[in-house]
Parts: sequence; C-alpha cells; structure tokens
Amino acid sequence: MTTGTGTVDTADIGTWLEAVAVDPSVRELRPDYRALVVVAEGLVPGPSDDASEKLLAGAEETAREWLAHTAPEDHPHLAAWREAFRAFGAKPQRTRPSAEALLRRVPAAGLPRVDRLTDIYNAISVAHVLPLGGEDLDHYRGPARLVRATGEEPFETTGGGESVTELCPPGEVVWRDDAGVTCRRWNWRQCARTRLTLTTTRAVFILDALGPLDDPSLTTAGDALMMALGESSPGARVASRLVR
Repeated sequence: MTTGTGTVDTADIGTWLEAVAVDPSVRELRPDYRALVVVAEGLVPGPSDDASEKLLAGAEETAREWLAHTAPEDHPHLAAWREAFRAFGAKPQRTRPSAEALLRRVPAAGLPRVDRLTDIYNAISVAHVLPLGGEDLDHYRGPARLVRATGEEPFETTGGGESVTELCPPGEVVWRDDAGVTCRRWNWRQCARTRLTLTTTRAVFILDALGPLDDPSLTTAGDALMMALGESSPGARVASRLVR
C-alpha cells in the first residue's frame, strides 16, 4: 500500500515490513550485520505488570550469572558492537550499544520498569545479549532504513524537559524514515516521535545482530519476543523478516 506521494504506508504491516532496508554503505562497514524486524498490531499497552515483571526478573537473573565472571565489554557480541561503534566514529565508553547500557544497570540498580511493551523488549535484549528497540509504528512516516547520515537528517529528542531537534553528524549509522532519524548511532538512542507509549497498539521491534551472534541465536531471540508479545496481547498479529 502506498500513500499519495508514493511512500510506503504503515497500514499494511506486511507491505511495510518488506520495505525495510539496510543501505549498502552500512553493509560495507559491517558485512556481518543482520536485523530481525518484528512488527505487531493489536497490542495491549499499559503500565508494567506481573507478566512483564516476571520477564525482567528472569533476564536479570540470567545476566547476573554471567556478569559475575565476565565484564559486559568482554562478551563477544558486545565486543563486536563496540568495534562497530568505533568504525563510524562513536566512542562506546560514552555512548554504549543499547544492550550493554542495560546490562550495566543489572548488578546495582536492576533493569528499569517502564511499561509492559518496553519491559518485554528490554527483558529479551538482556536475556539474549543483543540490542533491541521498539517503536510506535503509527508514528512512522514510510519504511525504516538503516543508513549513514549525511548531516542533514533531523533527530527529535528532549533536553532539559524541552523538545530539541538535532542534526546527526555525517557518517553516523542511523535508522530513519521519511520524516527523519528514528534511532541514532545504530541502537543508542531512539527519537521522541516514535517512542512507545501507554497507548501504542502497533509497534516495530528491531533486533540487531553482528557476527558473534549466529542466525539460530537471533531467531531464538525473535521467537522469545514474539511469544512474549502474544502472551501479553492475546489476538495480536505478529510478523517478522530477517534483513541482511
């Protein structure tokens, strides 16, 4: 389905999913990159609940077991993500890959409790040690594309409680749609426009993988996410696609 301007609409999740793309410039940077993209509609949003708490607690327990003898940056998949960040000029000690940022919270403060949909994807991210983000599909404008920034793409965020629009530096790896950047530095920070809310019923989830995480492991993480979404939202329609 297309809009009057010829842009892929989000109304048909299957059509939208097929239009998700990774730019050749990103593939040149990391030929081993893959994205498992999951779209869902008919979700039941809401505050954190017993089911999302159980998922988070289980993920924390799993993480603490290996964090007791391995630093996050020494995990093979997280080490690969640090290399990927350095390759486009980011400093992973300051702007960490999302999965590493979450895992570093586990030993002391634990994972944040945000809302039931965010809790679900954060739990899967930590349990399977991979960056994973979720966004409101109804606020997308056209398909998601992973590109190298030109320096002209707007990124809507907040600062000091106020709305702020930034421009990403040229060469940064970003997810974007027709309206601008939806996530900076591959998986570091999502924009304000497409964030999940307590009214989100249609969402896209992106599971990021590099070489150390093989396809079967990526599929296992995706299956865990889709199962959790189905259990929390009976009757939800879920589809996925592996983008190489």
